[in-house]
Amino acid sequence: MALEKSRVNRPLFTPFNIVAGIILIVGLFLTVSRFWGGLGTVTNLDNNNPWGIWIGFDLLCGVALAAGGYVTSAACYIFGLKRFHSAVRPAILTAFLGYALVVFALNFDVGRPWRLPYPLFFSQGTSSLLFEVGLCVFLYLNVLFIEYSPAALEWLGYKKIRNFVVKLTLVLTIFGVVLSTLHQSSLGALFLIAPSKLHPLWYSSYLPVFFFVSSIFAGMSMVIFEGSLAHRFLHHKMDKTHLDESLGVALGFGKAASFVMMGYIATKFIGIASDNNWHYLATGWGLWFLLELIGFVAVPAFLYAVAVRDKNIKLVRIASILAVLGIVLNRLNVSVIAFNWHLPSSARYFPSWKEIGISLFIVTIGIIAYRFIATKMPILHEHPDYKNDH
Repeated sequence: MALEKSRVNRPLFTPFNIVAGIILIVGLFLTVSRFWGGLGTVTNLDNNNPWGIWIGFDLLCGVALAAGGYVTSAACYIFGLKRFHSAVRPAILTAFLGYALVVFALNFDVGRPWRLPYPLFFSQGTSSLLFEVGLCVFLYLNVLFIEYSPAALEWLGYKKIRNFVVKLTLVLTIFGVVLSTLHQSSLGALFLIAPSKLHPLWYSSYLPVFFFVSSIFAGMSMVIFEGSLAHRFLHHKMDKTHLDESLGVALGFGKAASFVMMGYIATKFIGIASDNNWHYLATGWGLWFLLELIGFVAVPAFLYAVAVRDKNIKLVRIASILAVLGIVLNRLNVSVIAFNWHLPSSARYFPSWKEIGISLFIVTIGIIAYRFIATKMPILHEHPDYKNDH
């Protein structure tokens, strides 16, 4: 009781609340500026660079890092690895918030955001990859909402609806995996139409494969990273099951991620060999490419392997941070840094501080939403009325 009282009496002006409050206030000001004055008032975008970090970071990185939802649910419900069950709800929540914020961020990037649903319902371009991505993201966001809803329904006390939704788990998981396979790969395929703009080391006919395979270990790494943060800041909300299974989840996903990352490295070199782009590795761009591939894929894969062998949870968490940063770097390389690489520096795109501020604003909303939901709802613990109901 004393512990609960101390939580209730926590001060309002904590460092987190102060920083988050400042970001939200500035973000709201920038949001008004963007929608009142248009894209030109807050971005450095132009006709040569129509996509910036709102696509490269908010969308491409957001979708990749939200892949933990389909990876974790598939591992638990399709492959029968029930030892990962405690990680399903946190992963689904992270994925749901990630995709919801991707759609939210698109409203900033689209010139006329009120027409965002127009291609889906009024003018379907069925031969367009962008239409396929939009349709899959729209459907998968609804799937994630339904997969997340049992936690909210348990919190609200709607047992009958909750029990009905739980019966749909396997169907929703299979549908989610199919949709994720489609749009994760199609996001890479979008850049196949720009062979003259994207640097040859990142451009490849295997781009859809690269994006899909990397989303698998990105999802696993994000589950480990998110679990580490939850242990640090929401430890008091975890029950014995989550605490006991956390080591097995981290080591199991670390082991799987290590294998997938090694396979990803192999496919990357196959892509270079098929296009005979070896000579680019001796250039400055080649060094940057090798930094991404070795420093943020090979190194964390090796760290994962060593950590699993030694059962070293700290090393697993370090590897997950490097892997998450590697995914962010890769998506930014494809969409921003190595895009229009042949243009002079004066014509290259660099985001304005307002673009960065809005991206930070969106990420902060996600963190606050996750914190609120995980604190109030049975995400990191099982509801007492549904113990072992899986």
